[in-house]
Order: sequence, then structure tokens, then C-alpha cells
Amino acid sequence: MGHQYYLKRGEYPDYQSWFGFNDCIRSCHSIPQHHGNYRIRLYDTEDFRGQMKEYVNDCSNINESFHVHDVLSSNVLDGYWIFYEEPGFKGKQFFLRPGEYRKYSNWGSANSRVGSIRRIVDFY
Repeated sequence: MGHQYYLKRGEYPDYQSWFGFNDCIRSCHSIPQHHGNYRIRLYDTEDFRGQMKEYVNDCSNINESFHVHDVLSSNVLDGYWIFYEEPGFKGKQFFLRPGEYRKYSNWGSANSRVGSIRRIVDFY
């Protein structure tokens, strides 16, 4: 729950260096290694209905690519992904593992805004 941050290996002298909203972290977890393909489907309606767009690579602007303003459901078929609320990989982040997300609250968001998506490909 709360704000999520994906941090790559490195040093972060303060919370502002990872664009944190405050200096408190209450929980964390590592991301399992993934070898193979990446595939995710985004839908403009809950329960995987309406328009659908499949991605296998990062996308810096969902609105320009998919031509929708809201993503209401998602199906992560392969790999681990991060949703960003804003284009250009900015704003609040949401970690998605393989599985079905029938509505945006299932990935922890309070709204359906997805501005960009990125594959998690850095594993150490």
C-alpha cells in the first residue's frame, strides 16, 4: 500500500534522489528474476473488455500509442512491469507481476490514469 518506488542498484543519499514523497519506507520486496518474453495487454474497460492494446516493450506515452485516456484493466502475460501515472516514466509507480488486473484498484491505484509503462529488466 502507499507510494511505490522501483530502485535500481545504486546509492540514494536521500528520498528526493529517487523522487520520493517522504523519507519513510514501511516495506520492501525484491523482484524475482525473469528470463524470457515480456507481454502485457491494456484495456480501456474493466474486466478485459473494450479496446485492447498489447505491448512487448516499454512505452513512454500510452495516450499517443493507445489513443485512450484511461486504462481500466490489464493482463500481464509475461514479465514484470511498472505503470507510471504520467508520460515519460514519471509520477506514481505501480508494480505489476504476471496476472489479471480486472480493474485499476487491483494494481493499487486510486484512479485509472496510466501515462507510461516500463518492463523490469534489471536484475542483480
